[in-house]
Amino acid sequence: MKTLILAEKPSVAREIARVMGSHNKNKSFIEGPKYVVTWALGHLVGLAEPEDYDAKLGTWALEDLPILPGQMKLKVLRESSHQFKAVQALMRRPDIGELIVATDAAREGELLARWIIDMVKWKKPFQRLWISSQTDKAIKEGFASLKPGSQFDRLFHSARCRAEADWMIGLNVTRALTCKFGSPLSAGRVQTPTLGMIMQRESDILAFRSEEYGVLRVNVGTFEVIWRGPNGDSRIFDAAKAKELQEKLAGRTGKITKLKKSEKSVPHPLAYDLTELQRDANRLLGFSAKQTSNVLQKLYEQHKLVTYPRTDSRYLTSDMTDTLKERLSNIAIGPYAPLARPLLRGTLPLSKRIVDDGKVTDHHAIIPTEQAVHLNLLSTEERRLYDLIVRRFISLFYAPARYDQVAVTVNIAGEDLFAKGTTIKDSGWRAVYDGKVMDDDETDEDAEESTAVLPELREGESLTVKQCRIQSGRTSPPKRYTEAALLTQMEKHGLGTPATRADIIEKLVGSDTIERQSNLLHPTGKGKQLIQLAPTELRTPELTARWEAELERIARGQGKPEPFLNGIREMAQGLVSGVKKSEASYVPHNVSGSHCPECGTRMLEKKSKRGTMLVCPSEDCDYRRSDQKQLSGRRCPQCHKKMELKDGKAGKYVQCLPCGITEMMNKDSTHMNKREQQRLVSQYAKKQEEPLGSNLGELLRAAMEKKKD
Repeated sequence: MKTLILAEKPSVAREIARVMGSHNKNKSFIEGPKYVVTWALGHLVGLAEPEDYDAKLGTWALEDLPILPGQMKLKVLRESSHQFKAVQALMRRPDIGELIVATDAAREGELLARWIIDMVKWKKPFQRLWISSQTDKAIKEGFASLKPGSQFDRLFHSARCRAEADWMIGLNVTRALTCKFGSPLSAGRVQTPTLGMIMQRESDILAFRSEEYGVLRVNVGTFEVIWRGPNGDSRIFDAAKAKELQEKLAGRTGKITKLKKSEKSVPHPLAYDLTELQRDANRLLGFSAKQTSNVLQKLYEQHKLVTYPRTDSRYLTSDMTDTLKERLSNIAIGPYAPLARPLLRGTLPLSKRIVDDGKVTDHHAIIPTEQAVHLNLLSTEERRLYDLIVRRFISLFYAPARYDQVAVTVNIAGEDLFAKGTTIKDSGWRAVYDGKVMDDDETDEDAEESTAVLPELREGESLTVKQCRIQSGRTSPPKRYTEAALLTQMEKHGLGTPATRADIIEKLVGSDTIERQSNLLHPTGKGKQLIQLAPTELRTPELTARWEAELERIARGQGKPEPFLNGIREMAQGLVSGVKKSEASYVPHNVSGSHCPECGTRMLEKKSKRGTMLVCPSEDCDYRRSDQKQLSGRRCPQCHKKMELKDGKAGKYVQCLPCGITEMMNKDSTHMNKREQQRLVSQYAKKQEEPLGSNLGELLRAAMEKKKD
C-alpha cells in the first residue's frame, strides 16, 4: 500500500516529492515507490453559494435576506475543479492506504485539507505533517515525527467557525447594503472595523484645530535648557506668559539644583513575527503589507531561506537551540560575516527574550534557516527583506545597548529648566544595524534632547543666561495611518490574524473605500459614506476582537463551535434588519462627466489594475471603457503635440485639450480638414513653374477622389 501526501501548492509538493524519493511526474501528482504526492492549488473546496441552496437566491433581493442555512454545505470550486477530480481519484485508489496532510501548518491550511477530506468522504487514517521551514532537513524531521490528524480537530473547528461566520455576516450585510442603496457596498467583520479606525482618524484630523505655542529655550553658555510646565510639557500656549517668562529670565543667574547620572540599558528587540516584519518593512523599506507577505513567501517557499512566515510568535522553542549556531554559520557571508563570526567562537547567550516555549503557539518567530545562502540569486526586494530578517536574528545574541544619561535641572529666578544628554558606552545590538535608528517611538523633540552633548557639570554650579529665545510652533493634527501604524492597531484590537491583515488592507483599497497617497492611507468618498451606512456594531473593533478571542478558545478546546455560530446567526439577523430600516441615502462619489454612448447615463469612474475605467451603472447596460488618454497618430497643427482620440455621438474625433482644436476621424467623410489642405499647399508651393490656382485645384480634386476610393 502507498501513502498519499496532500500539499497546498505544486511547488511545495515538488520539494516534498524530491526529498521523499518520488520522481515519476504526472500532470496532477508525483509518484514514487512509497509516496504519491499531490497538491490543492489553495482551496479546492469552499462554502456553497446562496444559489446552491435555492436558485432564486442567485439574484440579489432585499426581501430574501438574511440567508442563514441550517447546515452549511460545501462545493467544489469551479476554477480548480480539475485538480479536485485528480485528488479525489487518488484518494479513491485501492492501493492508497493512508493520507498525510502537508498543507500549511496553520488554521487556513488545516481548513482547506479537511474540506477536501469531507468532500471526498475519506474514511481511512490520516496524519499531519507540521513543519516550520521548507528545507530538506526540516521535511525529513517532520516525516520522522508525524502527528495524528485528530490532534488538530480543534484547529479545524476554529477555522470552520471563522469561515462560516464570515459567510453569514459578510454575505448578508454586503447584499443588504448593496440592495438597499443601489451600489456595490462591501462589509465584513474585519474589513469594516478596520475602515472604521481609518475613518475615526480622519474625523479626528478634520475636528482638529491648530494652536500656536512657544518653547522657551535658554542658552546658559555651554549648553541649552528648556522651560517645562508642572506637567512636563514644554509648550506655552499663552503668548503673554511666554513673553513674561522670557523677560523674567533674560540676563539672570541660576544654579544647577539637580544633576542625575544614570546608566541605561536597552535590550535587543524580539525576533520578528509577521506583523512586526510588515511594520518594519513598511517603515524602513516602503513595502506594503501585501508586498512584504508576497516577498516573504518566496524567501520561504522558493529560496528556503526563512522559516514559516505567517506566525504570530516572536520567540523560539527550546528544541531549536542546537540549530542556532548552524543558522548563524550559514548566514556568516558578505556583510553579515563580521557580525556573525564573533558569535560562533563562544556559547550563545540564550535568554527568555529569545527562547520561551510558553510564548510559542503554532509556530516560532521568523528566522533564517540552515539553508546555504546565495545572495546573488535574490531579487532586490527579496534581498532587502532578507536583510531585515538576518540582522534581527543576529542582534538576538548581542549585548544590550548601554549609555549614560545625564538629566540636569537648573533653577533661574524661581523657574525650573531642564536639559538631557546621552553618552553611548556600548552600542551592543545596535552595532548590527550600522547605527540606523530602529526605534520609531521617539518624538523629534525627545531625539533632539537625548542626543545633546553636555559639558562636565556639578550640582550647585552657577550659570548665567546668555540668550533667551521663544521658538514658535503650531500643534499638528493626528497623523493619518501608514500601513505600519494600521497593522499595529489591527493587532492591538485583535482584528484578523498575521496571515490575513495584509489582504484586508488590499481588499479595502481594491473596493475603493481607501486609497494610498504616498505612504499614507486616506478614506475615499465611498469609504466615508460606507462607514456611516454600515451597522453600528461592525464599525468598531471590539466586536470582532471578541470573535477572534472566541475562535482562539475553540482552537484550544475551551469553547464550542455551535454556541458561537448560533450567536453569529442571531447577529446576522439583527444587522440585516438594521440596514432594511435605515433611512440614510448613498450618493456615488465617483460620478464622471462622461455619458454612456449606449444609454446616456452618467458613467462612474472605477480604478483597475490597468488604470481608471468608465463604467455605466445602468443595470441594463454593461458598457465600459478605459479612461486613460488614447493618443492618436495626428498632431495638433498649432502646438504639434499628439492629439487625444475620443468617442462622441457623431463618431471618433481627435482633440488637443491645451489648444482646444478638434478634428473628426470619420473615414467615410469626404471632408478634408484644414491641416490636410495646408500640407497640400505646402507640397505644391515647391512647384513654381505653373500658376497656383489651377494646379492647386487639380491637386485637391485628385486627393478627394483618392479618399473616396
